[in-house]
Amino acid sequence: MTISLSDVEQAAHLARIGLDPAQLDHHLADLQQILTLVEQINAVDTDGIEPLSNPLDAVQRMRDDQVTETNQRDQFQPLSAATEDAHYLVPRVIE
Repeated sequence: MTISLSDVEQAAHLARIGLDPAQLDHHLADLQQILTLVEQINAVDTDGIEPLSNPLDAVQRMRDDQVTETNQRDQFQPLSAATEDAHYLVPRVIE
């Protein structure tokens, strides 16, 4: 895939990034290298290969959930700006 200077300028405009016109050629070359790498990655045949969550095929150790903290609500709620029925009250953010 090839891109032009106008593509770089348009992408910069859409991203609201101010680019120095003297650096446009440099940015164009960088983006061309990135797109070339993406094309190389897309060309790799991955048929029959299952995705991995861990490249070492390690298994996570399981442990029992244990409470390690004590309930300190009665100590923390007096420090809050507002509470009601043991709940913290916060200002409305979305109108």
